[in-house]
Amino acid sequence: MEPVKKPAATSPPKPANRKPRSTARPSRWQPPDPFTEHPEPIMTRHELLGLLHQKMKPRTYLEIGIRTGNSMALSRTRSIGVDPYFKIDKPIRCDVQLIKATSDDVFAGDDPLSHFGGVPVDLAFIDGMHLSEFALRDFINIEPFMADTGVIVIDDVLPRNGLEAARDRKTEPWTGDVYKVVEILRRRRPDLVVLLINTAPTGTAVVVGVDQASTILKDSYAAEEHYLLRPDPQTPPQEYMDRSIATEPDVLLASGVWSQLASIRESRSSADLRALWGELRSLGH
Repeated sequence: MEPVKKPAATSPPKPANRKPRSTARPSRWQPPDPFTEHPEPIMTRHELLGLLHQKMKPRTYLEIGIRTGNSMALSRTRSIGVDPYFKIDKPIRCDVQLIKATSDDVFAGDDPLSHFGGVPVDLAFIDGMHLSEFALRDFINIEPFMADTGVIVIDDVLPRNGLEAARDRKTEPWTGDVYKVVEILRRRRPDLVVLLINTAPTGTAVVVGVDQASTILKDSYAAEEHYLLRPDPQTPPQEYMDRSIATEPDVLLASGVWSQLASIRESRSSADLRALWGELRSLGH
């Protein structure tokens, strides 16, 4: 007797006119508003930062907000990175101390930059929390540790519309209201040279002429809180969004100031830097 054969398996009929199920997960970000028309950047923020490293040859590099290590991977000098949630997935090729904490907590401690062994900061990059009060406090905390020839770079200062500048993040590309820090620096500290640079995607500021002894920003912080904490919607200046106020990065980098800063630092001479700062100031708008 032949064994009983199982009936052949058949697929259930497909319902008519059923649309294929999407495998894409819905985005938690809403579509961004149209960007204000502005010159197409020729360089990213990381390309600018990498070229500043090459030209300045900093002895020390401080970074606030390191995330996955894209920026820290550019450093070839003694470095400190601060971020409470970093997850490095890039190769780091420098003598680095990574600190998993908020920048406020780091600077509240004793000798927060002890890894530098007393050498002041030559290059700093502020790219932490995208809220103006945090970025301003980072600048206030970093300035006393800067070298006279030091440079502070601040990211996300050129929002392309008001929605991108919202304090309550709604879109994937997001600057927050960090642009307010530039406004305050220019209003409260005219001694600083603050250049806005047209980099992709959201612009950077390059600041020189630091005064380690200045307490102006710290003393005026409470008076600026109303402006800093102003709720959405944000209204960035039109010249920030269309970048008519911004300098092109190749113009900035073509200046001979950067090599002169490195020479002054290496010679340990007490040079009058006002002429160099004046040259950089002339590049602004």
